[in-house]
Amino acid sequence: MTRINDRIRAPKVRVILATGEQLGIMSSRDALQKAMAMGLDLVEIAGQVDPPVCKIVDFGKYKYEQAKLKKQKSKSATRMKEVKFRVGTGQHDYNIKLGKAEGFLENNHKCRFVLQFRGRENAHKDLGFVVLNRIIEDLKTMAQVDQPPRLNGRAVAMILSPLPAHQRKRKFHLFHGELIDEDDFEEDEAEETDDDVPDDVPDDEQDPTQPSA
Repeated sequence: MTRINDRIRAPKVRVILATGEQLGIMSSRDALQKAMAMGLDLVEIAGQVDPPVCKIVDFGKYKYEQAKLKKQKSKSATRMKEVKFRVGTGQHDYNIKLGKAEGFLENNHKCRFVLQFRGRENAHKDLGFVVLNRIIEDLKTMAQVDQPPRLNGRAVAMILSPLPAHQRKRKFHLFHGELIDEDDFEEDEAEETDDDVPDDVPDDEQDPTQPSA
């Protein structure tokens, strides 16, 4: 809530004019009298500093300009980012692309995901929907579907928008400079365990419980 005129409680304030000219530190009473003499308002614009900063302006005009500025910032804050995939995108590249997408979503940008078909891939366009639906599932803790996967010529595309900040939870992270899935840790542990057990028994090693041929 913006404090104005006699609602400003600080005993002293730093005063500036609408032009940016600084009048220095003075008592709140003197600052208010100066504002009234100019036919304007004393508006607190930075109450968290000591002393608070107040501006002598037309409060109605000030509110309008602040609302307009906030609207402009809101529009510029949300941008459409694009992430491209192929039917044959490997797991490593997939992880990196989703990591980048999470970064866009974290910064409140919408993401357009496009999967382009080439050559013989056009005969298997259903695979494009499989990939995009997998992306929806993998990013469900970061985004919601704005536009579901749609076929458009030789591509399938969809748009995801970020969840509210308090609901977001990233699944893909940086590790030694590379983006990997959290599940990779479990897979690595499983691989280390599997190394202790041979995949198959060589032909010349026979089960001792079985009779010789």
